[in-house]
Amino acid sequence: MQLIPDTNLKPYHTFSIEQYCHALVEVSSVKDIVDAYNRSEWQALPKLMLGKGSNLLFTEKFEGVVLINRLKGISHNEDDQFHYLHIEGGEDWPSLVKWCVNQGIGGVENLAMIPGCAGSAPIQNIGAYGLEFQDVCEYVDVLYLDSMETKRLSSLECQFGYRDSIFKRELFEKVVIVSIGMKLNKQWKPITHYGPLKALDSATVTPEHVFDAVCDIRSNKLPDPRVQGNAGSFFKNPVIAKDQFDQLQQQFPDIVGYPSGDEIKVAAGWLIDRCDLKGFSVGGAQVHPMQALVLINTGEATAEDVVCLAQHVRQQIWSKYAIALEHEVRFMGQNQETDLDTIKGRVDA
Repeated sequence: MQLIPDTNLKPYHTFSIEQYCHALVEVSSVKDIVDAYNRSEWQALPKLMLGKGSNLLFTEKFEGVVLINRLKGISHNEDDQFHYLHIEGGEDWPSLVKWCVNQGIGGVENLAMIPGCAGSAPIQNIGAYGLEFQDVCEYVDVLYLDSMETKRLSSLECQFGYRDSIFKRELFEKVVIVSIGMKLNKQWKPITHYGPLKALDSATVTPEHVFDAVCDIRSNKLPDPRVQGNAGSFFKNPVIAKDQFDQLQQQFPDIVGYPSGDEIKVAAGWLIDRCDLKGFSVGGAQVHPMQALVLINTGEATAEDVVCLAQHVRQQIWSKYAIALEHEVRFMGQNQETDLDTIKGRVDA
């Protein structure tokens, strides 16, 4: 267990913004996690388990201990019908998807190139191009922080929803995800009904074809965080009542929306684009000129720049469409997770 005091977090999150924490420790086993939480001088300090830092903005110095997830390992079993994968929480998610495709295991190729580690996938219930993590999840292994005991939760117990799970609600800050289990059907069926994937030939398509297509789409659509700091899609696609969508459609006939149960999921990128916000900047933070759903660090952005830009975007969308955008990116404050409403309230006060 490697300990680094007073650490600059810039290399540990994909926004690449300078921000510090009280201490940083790399953990490579469940025992390391337990030892870090039980360390006497850290008992009163907040803790944060961090994977790739691909969906996180540190809004100020974190006065606690950041644990970098280095739990590694993939095991594979199979029967006549399914592939069963057990993946340690620190495994890189894009590498995992590529490994599956290279092994001839289909079922997760639509989730290619989503940045982050395996242990983060259940929290957000990551999803793309017609597939969500819940569709392939068999279980999630967690470490309960009150008892320091591990327990296996079934997919049903994880209470997955759209970019949501029990880990963002009832189990928030009560558990650490240490590994996941995936169950992939050998009777592979391609998911190609979303956007550009429709162009693939359903008669000849393979998991590798879908993987390559998704990688190509994402490479052209989203900025590489290794080159330009960002956290991917900044806002969730809002879900609104069908009546409200119908009214908006009368005023904006080309508005983009998809059925979501009895409601409609609206494309947040379309809303931002139609407010002419592409390229709009606050300090060193900018709405990506080509992809309206992504906020980027142009090189010298501060956390305050990103927060102010996000608030401006949300206000513009509300003024024009009466739709409240919710940020998908997690905000970490001095001692705990926060959000735009809390930050705005603190500033207004």
